[in-house]
Amino acid sequence: MSAQHRAAVLGQPIEHSLSPVIHNAGYAAAGLGGWAYERIECSIDRLPGLIAGLGPEWAGLSLTMPLKEAGLTVADEVAPTAAALGACNTLVRLPSGGWRAENTDAPGMVDALGWAGVTSAQRVAILGAGGTARAALAAAGELKAAVIEVHARRAAAVDELRPVAELLGLPDIAYAPWPSPAQVAEADVVVSTLPFGVADDLVVPWRPETVVFDAVYKPWPTPLAGSAAAAGCRIVSGLDLLLAQAVHQFEMFTGVSAPVEAMRTALFSAA
Repeated sequence: MSAQHRAAVLGQPIEHSLSPVIHNAGYAAAGLGGWAYERIECSIDRLPGLIAGLGPEWAGLSLTMPLKEAGLTVADEVAPTAAALGACNTLVRLPSGGWRAENTDAPGMVDALGWAGVTSAQRVAILGAGGTARAALAAAGELKAAVIEVHARRAAAVDELRPVAELLGLPDIAYAPWPSPAQVAEADVVVSTLPFGVADDLVVPWRPETVVFDAVYKPWPTPLAGSAAAAGCRIVSGLDLLLAQAVHQFEMFTGVSAPVEAMRTALFSAA
């Protein structure tokens, strides 16, 4: 029998995505027998047509690269966080049949840090100035950070983030040239949004009280996370983020509280 309610992760490439593992484990644990979640290969050009062709059984979509900006253009409504960040990783079906663009990466970062015991931070260092750095800015704002430094090779890349910070109501963000390991070590929370391998040669004089969040999850641990763990730092991984943002999506799609531990067990077993 076909599913009464459907959801999927869209992107290109998509075969590596662990999102079906997380969501389907959640459906099973929550007793949602009529729900199914799958992967769909989708390019930017194909997205509008695919969205237009989805029937009423489709409750929600997760968007990964390269669709996070394109998702805003197919939505009928855009949530404030998604609008401020200029990116959505989630489309939620509206009662009208249209779609609302959401961003669960930012609240997912906050939750993943919360699981590590972090609910506030005075000083946050963000490594990298790309798309994920925007979500990290929003997370720093939720942590009420007084000082937010973005470490990047180009000051111009940080300047491009300033309008985002302004929309989020954040204090002015500071540019730190890459690499600045001593400056990184001064932060209460370090969020690396860099692709795998970029920070491998960064040697930081870690303080054990620093919390290090590396958005990479495969291969794991990264040299950055490994060196921080060896110094006694608490570590948050990209898998924690993948789970946390999926928990928000699960609840938006289903209207049911997410069985987080069952979803966590499935994800970490599959990773």
